[in-house]
Amino acid sequence: MVQLNDVYIVDYVRTPFSRSRPKSRERSAFSEIRADQLTGLTLRNMFEERLKGKVNPEEVSEFGFGCSFPVGTNWPYAARNAWFSGNMPASVPSIFFDRACGSAMTAMHHGVLSIQTGDNDIFIASGAEHMFMEPMDPQLQKNMVAPDHLLLEREGSMWYRGDIDIMTGFSMVQTAQKLWEYENEHISIESLSQFGVDSHNLSVKALDEGYFKGEIVPVLGHKEGNVEEEWLVDHDLAIRRGATLEKTLSLGPVSNPGFMGGYKNKLYKRKEYKEKFGTKKGVITSGNSSPLNAGAATMMLASEESMKSHNLEPMARIVSMGWAGVDPSVMGRGPVPATEIALKKAGLTAEDIDYWEINEAFAVVVLNAMHHFNVPREKVNVKGGAISIGHPLGASGVRLPGTLARILQEKKAKYGVATLCCGSGQGTTTIIENTNV
Repeated sequence: MVQLNDVYIVDYVRTPFSRSRPKSRERSAFSEIRADQLTGLTLRNMFEERLKGKVNPEEVSEFGFGCSFPVGTNWPYAARNAWFSGNMPASVPSIFFDRACGSAMTAMHHGVLSIQTGDNDIFIASGAEHMFMEPMDPQLQKNMVAPDHLLLEREGSMWYRGDIDIMTGFSMVQTAQKLWEYENEHISIESLSQFGVDSHNLSVKALDEGYFKGEIVPVLGHKEGNVEEEWLVDHDLAIRRGATLEKTLSLGPVSNPGFMGGYKNKLYKRKEYKEKFGTKKGVITSGNSSPLNAGAATMMLASEESMKSHNLEPMARIVSMGWAGVDPSVMGRGPVPATEIALKKAGLTAEDIDYWEINEAFAVVVLNAMHHFNVPREKVNVKGGAISIGHPLGASGVRLPGTLARILQEKKAKYGVATLCCGSGQGTTTIIENTNV
């Protein structure tokens, strides 16, 4: 049997995550900066400021880059452009990954596998998304083709399966609504909003304590509302102070319930739906789901030999990885099977995990995983999550394990799980270990 090399996270940095408002350019602080340029800022900061010459860019074996929308300003040569935006050398090869919200983590997983087998020594994994420049435009679906076994009926650019329109590309809100309808016995409407409130309040606390300064490189953007006025952004712009349950519960739904909109076969009449679910409204709101953002994140991985030869300290060791597919109509279930696979590979159980970073694409995704693994709230997203920090889709797969590695160090804890759901029905997970405890 081939002996695999251990792989370590040795550095991690990200930009602040801005708010993207595709209909109001002047309100998007990063509206004049491309996703590849944001990535370039993290690369330069990593080599010039954080590593302080311990590793030269020419010594990197390979660069991997992930984003969810490899179109427009991200195409062609998304990975190559991101690497060159950091003034990095042409001698280092680049590779692009797309697994929707898990794109950056998939880039990271490629790096882990390549170092384990000895094909690479030092790998850089980055991810970015700019949801102002490349918004979630339904028109992007028009050329998509649904597999025959999913295709029951077609109307315009939507494909229907069973009772829900899965809109194979972008109907994430409806998949979250559907997941809640499946899990409503375990997840109350109030708990969705309370989770959103907690996310903001935890992030406010971390922000005030200066926690995020340890992972953020400031970005020169512009004042929200004035593209001519420069603004050095050094914090995440979606974090809200003063979030309360009362305010959050008052927010209107952005999803449709099972008796209307988005559902081909209406399973319930309004009265029947109210009797079963306790509401006639959709339950997914802006208060319990992530906003639109722009941002980038970068991580350096290294073998033990390279780490020691470059005098680098480990942030965490990669223990195992997992990825899985689920029904697209409930894509938020993805973290559960992906994490089950990763735990089995590691020989661990959920009870062995000290801290979890479960991506807050929607509160229902996190609450579903917490229920499945019986994880207490105090172990999950302890610095807040995507509802407050933001979710620039392609970047989150690096942010989660990067932030988690820092949390394990701060808490002097051993094991952590970072996991995301991915559009079109997937999940991806990384388990890491703090080797200093």
